[in-house]
Amino acid sequence: MQNKLIIVTFISLFSFAFTAFGQIKIDSPYSRFNLGTLQAQGSFRSLGMGGVGTAIRDNNSIYFTNPASYSSLDTISFNFDFGLNYGSNIIGEGASKFSSNDMDFHHLIIGFPLSKRWGFVTGIVPVTSGYYQITQTITSTDPAYDPNIGEYTADHSGDGGITKFFVGSGVQIGKHFSVGANLSFLSGQITRDNSFIFSDYYNVFNNKSEEQLVLKGINFDYGIQYTTSFKNNYFLNVGASITTGNNYSTKYSQLSVKYTAYGISDTMSYVSNNSAKTFIPATYRFGISFGKKNKFTTGLDYVTTKWSTSIIPGSTGYAADTRELLIGAEYIPDKFSNYSYASRIEYRIGGHIGDNYLIINGEQLKEYGGSVGFGLPLRVVQGNPYSNSKMNLFFDFTRRIGSAANNLHNEDMFTVGLSLNLYDFWFLKRKYD
Repeated sequence: MQNKLIIVTFISLFSFAFTAFGQIKIDSPYSRFNLGTLQAQGSFRSLGMGGVGTAIRDNNSIYFTNPASYSSLDTISFNFDFGLNYGSNIIGEGASKFSSNDMDFHHLIIGFPLSKRWGFVTGIVPVTSGYYQITQTITSTDPAYDPNIGEYTADHSGDGGITKFFVGSGVQIGKHFSVGANLSFLSGQITRDNSFIFSDYYNVFNNKSEEQLVLKGINFDYGIQYTTSFKNNYFLNVGASITTGNNYSTKYSQLSVKYTAYGISDTMSYVSNNSAKTFIPATYRFGISFGKKNKFTTGLDYVTTKWSTSIIPGSTGYAADTRELLIGAEYIPDKFSNYSYASRIEYRIGGHIGDNYLIINGEQLKEYGGSVGFGLPLRVVQGNPYSNSKMNLFFDFTRRIGSAANNLHNEDMFTVGLSLNLYDFWFLKRKYD
């Protein structure tokens, strides 16, 4: 009965995920460029540890950034992880402040073993968000006022994003090595609108432009891990993975028109290309982790992407190479405590620092941040206090930095995520009913 309930829940959540993705509505003016703002990759356990995961292996958590880790999934187990997150972005420009916030469905990931040391994982996760809303009104008292142009209101808005659906498998070869691969399908649509409405609405031509990019295609992730153990349950893991570069099928269009209040309009420019290509370059990840089983885990990741080689219709010259350093740790006071729930909680902390892939006015944006997380054990129906099912909670603060000297601004992003990581024994025949 419990397994049937999990199947129904899984199907319902998976269907919901396909309709919910691409609806992130946290305002960032930097989403106007390239493919939008990049979303942090990883489950909430990983994000609570700064995003590390390239060299981490765990039998009841899924690290999809390195598919070699799937070989660690427990035999006859079934694991799925789905989460919601709430984000708030505070934009600072001089003395002015603006904030926006949104809650959305973040991810759904399912994993189970195909045999001993051979695992299978599938999921759906966000890749980018293209949402923003910007309005600027210029009046005769504004320093930017030009009497030859007059008073006007400029509206800029964007929506949509890119989502990834993937299936993957990882297998352990011998005692120390594991390899794995993901087949990923990227798809999404980004729309951008710009309008200039003059105060002398009835006597002038107003301007409006619409831009749309629709992207889809397949790609691959490859990963490898080496693990070794020492006395007293200590371990050391080393890992590397690559998301290969690829050209994605793209439909791109851009239309600019001028119009009057009386319905008269004139096309200023029109571009339509149904056979365009978007090139997203390869991402390389290298990681190392050290810890003691059921006690603590530490990890360090280095991630780099040569975004300067990307080709994105409508966004030429805004992408720069990125390098990012991620660090994190997890500590469990007493995983099998009979008396203290607090001792069974998984306590996490992490940090990240690196480049943003966006370059504007000759300046590349920088990012840094920190996170904390908790793995809260859940009791199963049978009352087993040592269930591997848990609720993962994480808090992240990230600052995106752009200098005012180059007409840029800072953004302070706060994220709270809550996920259920449900673990069940699958295909296990009971001795008694």
